[in-house]
Amino acid sequence: MSGQMRSLLFIPGDSDKKLAKVAGCGADAVILDLEDSVTPANKSAARDKVADFLFGFDRGAEIAPQLWVRINPFDSGLAESDLAAVVPARPAGIMLPKPDGPDDCAKLSSLLDHMELAHGVKPGSIGIIPVASETAIAPFRLGDYAAAGLTRLRAMTWGAEDLAAALGATGNRGEDGEWLFTYRLVRSLTLMAAHAAGVPAIETLHADFKDESGLLATSRQARAEGFSGRLAIHPAQVGPINEGFTPSAGEVEDARRVVAAFAAEPGAGVVGLDGKMLDIPHLKAAQRTLGLAGE
Repeated sequence: MSGQMRSLLFIPGDSDKKLAKVAGCGADAVILDLEDSVTPANKSAARDKVADFLFGFDRGAEIAPQLWVRINPFDSGLAESDLAAVVPARPAGIMLPKPDGPDDCAKLSSLLDHMELAHGVKPGSIGIIPVASETAIAPFRLGDYAAAGLTRLRAMTWGAEDLAAALGATGNRGEDGEWLFTYRLVRSLTLMAAHAAGVPAIETLHADFKDESGLLATSRQARAEGFSGRLAIHPAQVGPINEGFTPSAGEVEDARRVVAAFAAEPGAGVVGLDGKMLDIPHLKAAQRTLGLAGE
């Protein structure tokens, strides 16, 4: 099982048909959803179905995705029941929707501490990814994640739809299809907050699952900006996302040459390569490229 998280595919927790396709979906991580894709009437059944699926899934396969669970938000009154059902089945982590800030992640972490202990799950093994922008107050607290001591934090992502609802907005994109200013701001703040906290930044979803060319282009752009992966809502999106967040062979070779140039001059802050002077930020960018390539 890969530690990469280029593609994170949502699967409705109450869909037998879609759960049956998880093993071959190609995503680095699958998020078994108990929240938005499940109707209130199906919440309880989805909870049981996801727990059964986790218990029965063969995670030893070479290409098995990480299995995460998006629980319901704390203010729903359902979160603790969700956790009680899935923690014994040892998911890779919990995606927390609509946190107001790192305090909500700390609350989740404390619940996981107790539940792991109660069910014989390795302490600290279940990670947390907050959808860190979905309430009106949340964007103001993004920078606080860096100093919050959240040892379970594995990545951070953002979402525009619930934020728009929280703001009473009628839309989040302009006539040109681009994010409106508020959402560009939140996206950038989430990117910076994740890096400040030392975890990957995960780009939000591309809602038009038939627009593969647009998905690939915007995924490449997101990687160039510093995002490490992206949320997906349809299996057809997994391939373009994986491609968009995987450096090309040429990029990898260039990065290797940069790293080798610095290795050849230990202690040097600046080296020359192909007639250009490169400094430490270039080395860090090259190392990041190699990390995204799995090297």
